[in-house]
Amino acid sequence: MPRLAAVLRGLAVAAAALMTVTTLPSSAQAGAAQRAAPPSKAPKEFVALRAVDPTIIQEMRYFTPHNFLGVPVDGYRRPKCLLTRDAANALHRAQLSFLKRGFSLKVYDCYRPQRAVDHFVRWAKDLDDQRMKAEFYPQEDKTKLFDDGYIAAKSGHSRGSTLDVTLVRLPAVPTRPYVPGEPLTPCYGPRAERFPDNSLDMGTGFDCFDTLAHTLDPRIHGRQLRNRLLLKNGLERAGFVNLPEEWWHYTFKPETFPDTYFDFPVR
Repeated sequence: MPRLAAVLRGLAVAAAALMTVTTLPSSAQAGAAQRAAPPSKAPKEFVALRAVDPTIIQEMRYFTPHNFLGVPVDGYRRPKCLLTRDAANALHRAQLSFLKRGFSLKVYDCYRPQRAVDHFVRWAKDLDDQRMKAEFYPQEDKTKLFDDGYIAAKSGHSRGSTLDVTLVRLPAVPTRPYVPGEPLTPCYGPRAERFPDNSLDMGTGFDCFDTLAHTLDPRIHGRQLRNRLLLKNGLERAGFVNLPEEWWHYTFKPETFPDTYFDFPVR
């Protein structure tokens, strides 16, 4: 009997421990729960880029219809760049260096709500909507956007430390507004034939779904390559890492939120 009692007590202790494990989430489980249900408002670690550096030009494309969808994107209620404070401070440091050389950074996109990414996914599945194909993906079959990596269900932009950026020679001449329905030209065409942009000639336009947009594509040379490397080297010195498939895409490392995808709107 004493031995049986000891066994029963051991089983009771084990059962209690199991109940504790299954009913009280571990820190990892809590972190997963946080990632599954991100806050609806920006955490205190996010800032408006303009408050950190008002000299950086902002041309927030997804607030406008001049993007590969052809309509303003869900979640962009203001044409504003939001970033984690670490990323914004690093971009400010890079800007100071570029200003000394007669250039300014220009951002096309910064923090991107998950609802915007969901909008991209819905658009990619709608094969009948190809209104912007002639500019942004002239040679890309829309049925292959997911397989080729141009569209994904998650984006590093939603973590707050990734941005799409280029360089503008000073003094900057404003880019003319896009007129919905106007004739479109390929994003990889000669600079004089592409949609006008006040940025340096990088060989393609922003959001060009083509391998020519790969940062070190061997077909890019001369001034276009020098411009890409000018941007790349300056941002790398400030702590940013380039996505090789997109000359405009950079992430500040280490990320403030490496595992959290936020969905609060840009407002």
